[in-house]
Amino acid sequence: MLTPGCVIGILGGGQLGRMIALAAAELGLKTHILCPDKDSPAFHVSAHHICAAYDDFDALERFAAGVDVVTYEFENVPLATAEFLAARKPLRPGAKALAITQDRLAEKSFVRDLGIETAPFAPVDDLAGLEAAVAALGLPAVLKTRRFGYDGKGQVMIRPGDDLTAAWHALGRQSAILEGFVAFEREVSVVAARRGDGAFSAFEVTQNVHREHILHTSTVPAEITPAAARQARAMALGIADALDYEGVFAVELFVVGRGAAERVIVNEIAPRVHNSGHWTQNGAVTSQFEQHVRAIAGWPLGEVARLGRAQMTNLIGADVHDWQALLAEPGAHLHLYGKEEARAGRKMGHVVRVRRDPQACANIPEDGC
Repeated sequence: MLTPGCVIGILGGGQLGRMIALAAAELGLKTHILCPDKDSPAFHVSAHHICAAYDDFDALERFAAGVDVVTYEFENVPLATAEFLAARKPLRPGAKALAITQDRLAEKSFVRDLGIETAPFAPVDDLAGLEAAVAALGLPAVLKTRRFGYDGKGQVMIRPGDDLTAAWHALGRQSAILEGFVAFEREVSVVAARRGDGAFSAFEVTQNVHREHILHTSTVPAEITPAAARQARAMALGIADALDYEGVFAVELFVVGRGAAERVIVNEIAPRVHNSGHWTQNGAVTSQFEQHVRAIAGWPLGEVARLGRAQMTNLIGADVHDWQALLAEPGAHLHLYGKEEARAGRKMGHVVRVRRDPQACANIPEDGC
C-alpha cells in the first residue's frame, strides 16, 4: 500500500496521464511521467518527468528507481517495457492485461473463453484467410488490424460486392481479424475498478455516441434495461477477475435486442482510464482518475454514485476555440488538456454538463447534492 508522499510512475504523457497526475496530487501523491513526446500535456502537472523512448532501458531504469508503483495511460506500451518495469516495481495493471488487449484476436478469444458473448470473429493472416473468413462470417463485416487501432484507425468496412483484395491492401496486408457486423441498438460502456485484493466497483453504464469513429458524447443514465445493465457489470467483474486486474478499466459494449430480449455483447476492453468515463469528473462522487489512483495505491475504492444527469462532450480540433462560451455556460465544467495545436481529429479537451437529479442523489447525504 502506498502512503501520501509516494510516487506514481506513469507511462504516457497524454491527457489521461495528465488527469491521473492531477487526481494523485489531490490525494497527496506525486507523479513521475515517462513519455517520448517533448510536448506531453502530462509533463505540465507532474513533479518529475523523463522524455525518452519506451525502449530506452537506461531511461526506464532511472524511471523505476524514482517511483513506488508504475501504471500506464494507454494500452500500446511495449510489452518488453512493461515486463522490464514489473521486475523492478509493482506494475498496476499488470503485463497480462497489456498482452491480451494489445491484440484484438487475443482479446476476443479471451472474452469468448470466459463464456462472454462477442461479435463473431475469425483470424486473417493473408488474402486467402480473408476469403475464408468472409465465407464463414458473411458480409457486411469489419476487417481490423490485430494491433495499434484506435478511433477508427486500422479498420475497413467490407460490404457485399466489395473487392476483398482492395480491402486487404487498404489494411496494409498485415495480421488482422474479421469481425461479423453486429446490428446494435446503441453503444455503451462500463468503467470499473478493481483492487489487488479483489475489491470491485463499477460506475453506471454510460451511453456513447461516435462521430467519424471518435467518441462525441457520453451520457448517464444510459438507455438500457436494468437486466442488461446488471449483465454489463457482471461481464466487467468477470473480465477483471480473470485478468487479476488492478486499476480502472473500461469494457465497450453493444446493446442488441429490445425490451425483454435486450442484452449486451463485448466489443473491446481498454486496460486504463477511458474517454467514456470523463463524465465522472463532475458527475460522480469519485472521478475515474481518483478511483484509478486509489486502486493502484491499494486504498479503499471511492463511492461511484452519480450526482445527476451528466453528459460529457469531447472537444475535437477547432471545438476548443469555444472555451470562453463554455466557461460562461451554467452547469458546464470545462477541462482543457494544454495541447498547443488544435488539429482536425485531435482531442483538445472536454466539457461535462451536469443536471442535478434528486433520484440520482437518493443515497447521498443531503449536503452532498
